[in-house]
Amino acid sequence: MIKYRNKLKEIDLNKSYQIIHKPILTEKATKLSEFNKVVFEVASKSNKNEIKGAIEQLFSVKVKAVNIINTKGKVKRFKGVLGKRNDVKKAVITLVEGNTIDISAGV
Repeated sequence: MIKYRNKLKEIDLNKSYQIIHKPILTEKATKLSEFNKVVFEVASKSNKNEIKGAIEQLFSVKVKAVNIINTKGKVKRFKGVLGKRNDVKKAVITLVEGNTIDISAGV
């Protein structure tokens, strides 16, 4: 069995902005904030290490864990024309105790 080390590479600021798209402000995401968690929409090609590095660089906080949710787009009809919504990748970020991210303020 091969063990891999989680090495964080230094990510430049432009790449960080490309990885983190926007915060998700729903009722469920707001309830998660009680447990020191924040939800973001992220780039579909990004992985957990890249997301962790981008969050730590942009918001100057320490990240405890990153969980990823891939949501496939639904097939919908509009006036008889078949269409598909975009696929979305969400990241649930768990912060270390004492760290917070104020989503209402800009970056």
